[in-house]
Amino acid sequence: MDPTTPALLALEAGVSQKRVRDILRDLYGTLPADTTRWALDDLQAEEVRTRLAGINGAPGEWALEIGDTVRRRQLHRQYGGGQQGGISRSSRTSDIFIFTNPARGSRYGYDLHEGLQPDGSFAYTGEGQSGDQAFTRGNKALLNAADEGRTIRVFNAQPPYATYVGAFTTGDPLCSFHEIPGADGNRRRAIVFNLVPLDANPTLLAPDPGRVRLLKPQVARWDPPDASDINVILDATELPPGDRIVSRQEFQLQADFGMWLAARGTPPSRLRIPVAGAIIEPDMYVQDEGWVVEAKKSTGREYVRMAIGQVLDYTHNARTFDDQVVPMILLPGRPEADLRELTANLGITVASRDGDGFELVLP
Repeated sequence: MDPTTPALLALEAGVSQKRVRDILRDLYGTLPADTTRWALDDLQAEEVRTRLAGINGAPGEWALEIGDTVRRRQLHRQYGGGQQGGISRSSRTSDIFIFTNPARGSRYGYDLHEGLQPDGSFAYTGEGQSGDQAFTRGNKALLNAADEGRTIRVFNAQPPYATYVGAFTTGDPLCSFHEIPGADGNRRRAIVFNLVPLDANPTLLAPDPGRVRLLKPQVARWDPPDASDINVILDATELPPGDRIVSRQEFQLQADFGMWLAARGTPPSRLRIPVAGAIIEPDMYVQDEGWVVEAKKSTGREYVRMAIGQVLDYTHNARTFDDQVVPMILLPGRPEADLRELTANLGITVASRDGDGFELVLP
């Protein structure tokens, strides 16, 4: 028998847990200092249910909080929606429920691309166990979720239980296509949605066992990127507007800079850093100089601002193992004067293409 918790009582009544906790404090005071969660006996639970009886049971409030674990059937009893499959639309609210369990879905190829990404987003494989996946049913609901104002609520499913990870929306690009095996063993096209958190704890997502083993940063051989690394989204007319194809210019910039570094005796490496259940990796790491490098294909303001944010994040986390690392952004030319002043103030070195070589501007 599962213990009765505020999450379960809130779910039964269709109210927020704050209302339940207010009743609990009124009845029983505050929790002991060494206790973090309520676990109610039968008499306590019935007393709270009696207090909640006068509240309309329609689910006008979201009942679960991040980290709550409930039985999936309890969730659907309150909010409606199908109890089978990975995507379920609530029949009583504007929510879409996503249930992820890549290990269980491995025979359908769901484990190949699904999971927490280095940028904090969550890659989720659409529904459809055989044949090419299409924008129908649950996949169509996810495609239109942002336009229709629907909240995507993600759960880590360990049947019969589901742990609430949090609220997400679709990112940009909204999705990509990949080849995966189907239940019949044949290769097929899968839709992999790009979900970004609104209010969530992505570390609650089922981790990739290979990533769990990476307990400390790893330095490895760096190879220049090439066109085969680019994921081109096909049938772009099916998708909303946005950046559809990764530019090769940025990859060429990295390759040329890598050759320049090697020629001066400071070859680049890869640096993989474990952070909050994911692995983040800058474009390159120059170990001899301590440079953590983020490259961008343009000197445009938005590109430089994005590079600044990313490289500072990489450097902050890299300093957990080497407090001498230095942030660097790599650009195809010199940025505007005010951006050069900004990078200098932030302690960021700027590397920019200069003829056949590169110019380094130290902070």
